[in-house]
Amino acid sequence: MTKIAIVTGSTRPGRINDQVAKWVLEHTLPRAEAEFEIVDIADYELPLLDEPFPAGYQKYQNNHTKVFSSKIAEFDGYIFIVAEYNHSVTGALKNALDYLNVEFNNKAASFVSYGSKGGARAVEHLRGIASELQLAHVRNQVMFSIFSDVENFEIFKPAETSTSALDAMLDQLIPWTRAMEYVRNQALVVRAS
Repeated sequence: MTKIAIVTGSTRPGRINDQVAKWVLEHTLPRAEAEFEIVDIADYELPLLDEPFPAGYQKYQNNHTKVFSSKIAEFDGYIFIVAEYNHSVTGALKNALDYLNVEFNNKAASFVSYGSKGGARAVEHLRGIASELQLAHVRNQVMFSIFSDVENFEIFKPAETSTSALDAMLDQLIPWTRAMEYVRNQALVVRAS
């Protein structure tokens, strides 16, 4: 079964990121084409990158990295919940992504974002990072405004119409995720020959 992680993008106390992730998970439950699971980066307590070797070598020295690597490697695709801080991704998400590399290679990704401009600027930065990690990212994304979709800047209350945007994104992500499974298998064949 195709497995897709819903990856949180913030560890800040009082964040709404986990609320957005739970909303996404709730709306993916009726889908039979894939299994979805929340991966909360806050659970891994990753310090500022403290691995001595580049992530591409997978010579992880620290247990927190090994545990995080193992979890991320389980999945075929990813939905990143992207909070926009200072026109970009959060430091916590960037740090988490910097810990790994191979675990993301030849997999698919999509983005659910929020911020003053719907998180669009953060996703544009994240698309560059995703490309470097060899993640095939789909065009469709879901964007929320912190002014109209978040009550008092603390309670996530999306408009009903948001589910159609999520469905359109999933309709792209799931086939791309399956297609990238084929790409990964072909890459293994090439390496073996």
